[in-house]
Order: sequence, then structure tokens, then C-alpha cells
Amino acid sequence: MPRRIITSERNFHLYHLLFLINNYNLFSCYLQQKIHFNKVSERAKLKQSVSRLVSILFPELEKLVSTIHTKAVYALLSEFPSAQQIASSNLRHLTSLLEKASKGHFGRDKANEIREAARRSISTYLPAKSLELKHTIKLIRELDSEIYEIETEIKKIMDAIDSPILSVPGISYAIGSMILSEIGDFSRFDNPDKILAFAGCSPTTYQSGQLYSSHAKMEKRGSKYLRWALINAARYVCNWEPTFAAYLAKKRSECKHYYVAFLVRQRPRSQAEYRHLIAAVQLHGF
Repeated sequence: MPRRIITSERNFHLYHLLFLINNYNLFSCYLQQKIHFNKVSERAKLKQSVSRLVSILFPELEKLVSTIHTKAVYALLSEFPSAQQIASSNLRHLTSLLEKASKGHFGRDKANEIREAARRSISTYLPAKSLELKHTIKLIRELDSEIYEIETEIKKIMDAIDSPILSVPGISYAIGSMILSEIGDFSRFDNPDKILAFAGCSPTTYQSGQLYSSHAKMEKRGSKYLRWALINAARYVCNWEPTFAAYLAKKRSECKHYYVAFLVRQRPRSQAEYRHLIAAVQLHGF
């Protein structure tokens, strides 16, 4: 119970701001990464709306491209936001539009394939939904520009801090800045388990007499931003470190659910990351 009280949202922010207020770069990073997180979350919701609208206006499109959330597809849907409009478009103009937006990846064959699929589409033409799709894509593009601007500022701050956290495989400027600004001074934690508890990633404990619950859930106390950053850092490391990819595969072979195996893998991931960071922090004096 004490752990769950200490890592509550209110106590976490009050304690953390006292530390950040004495470090201008970290405090700036703290503010920027929160804005960045909110913008990315807002963009994700808009992308879900685009997927919903495409399933209504041109459901066959998703099978013709790897993902509908690309510049080429957005350019196509911005000008022709329905299957009926694509079906009646000029092939030369459609080819030129896709070639320019995809930087040559899509050509005449792909343009013709999309147009033919639009002519056979089972969709219903709804002008209101078409207009909504165009406006949603416009909002996504505006958010892309804002997110890029914020990420540029975060990169400048991280370069000024010159933290060794970026040397950890799987951690970029966005995730690194979030971990740094949320944790602050790593020397305050004796072991990686305390960092996981600080982030609210530790399992809850339920006990009644001699009975212990075998289905404990994550505490989810403390900072949701730090929790998101640690979980994503652990996910990305599989693409860069064969050791952790093999560990995840081992847990999956034990018939564990992906997310269960993934969260189990987070603890050894944090141990390796923690040792690396503490050695680097002591070396740099940060």
C-alpha cells in the first residue's frame, strides 16, 4: 500500500516539479514532451477516423496499398475523397498525382488498379462523409507540421543536455526526452525495480490470508508518460537487439500472451538499460 500512495499522480507531480524547476533544460523538455504526447495522441484519433471513413467511402482501397496512412494515399483522398470520384477521374491526372505524392513509388499500373477497383466498389456515395474525410486529412497534415516543429525543439534540448540515454538501443529523441524529464536523476533509484514501481509498471499484490492472487494487473500509478515511454522503448529494442528478441520469443514459446510476455521482458530490459545509464550518468556527471 505505501508504494501505491507514493506513486500517486498528485504526489508524483509535486515531487517531480521540485526537481525540474532547478534544471531549465529538463524543465523545457518536460513541457515539450507533454505537448508532443498530446499532439501524437490527437493525430492517432484522427487517423482512426480516416480508417473509418475510408471503410465507408472506398473499402477496397485498404487491400491495394500497404497502409492508407501515407502521403500518396492522403493526396489521393484529398482530391478524390470517394470511390465514385476516383472512378470518374482522368487516368493521366491520377497517375501524375500518385507519382508525385509517392516520389515515384506508385505509377500508371497502380493508378489504373485503384481506378478499376473504384469502378467495382460496393461503397455508397455520401457527400457529407467525403467532406469530413478531406477535413480530417487536412487536420492530420497540420498536426504533422506541429509535431515536426516540436520534435525539432526536443532534439535541440537533448543535444544541449548531451545525455547518454540516446546510446541505449531503441531509444530515440522523443522517448529519451520523455524518460529523462519524467525520471530526472537516475541516482535516486537503487535498482530497476524501483524505476518500474515509480512508473506504475509493477504488478499489484492482492492477498487474503494464505491466498495470493495469480492474476495481478499492472498498478498504473505514477506518470502515464513514463509508463508509455518505458513500454515503447522495450518494444522497439526487439528491432535492434537480438538478445531481447530471443527473450520475447522464448516467453511466447511458453504459451504466454504477447502482452504478458512483453511486460515480463520489460524487467530484464530495464536492468540492462539501468546499468548502462547509471555508468554513463556517473561518467558524465549528469
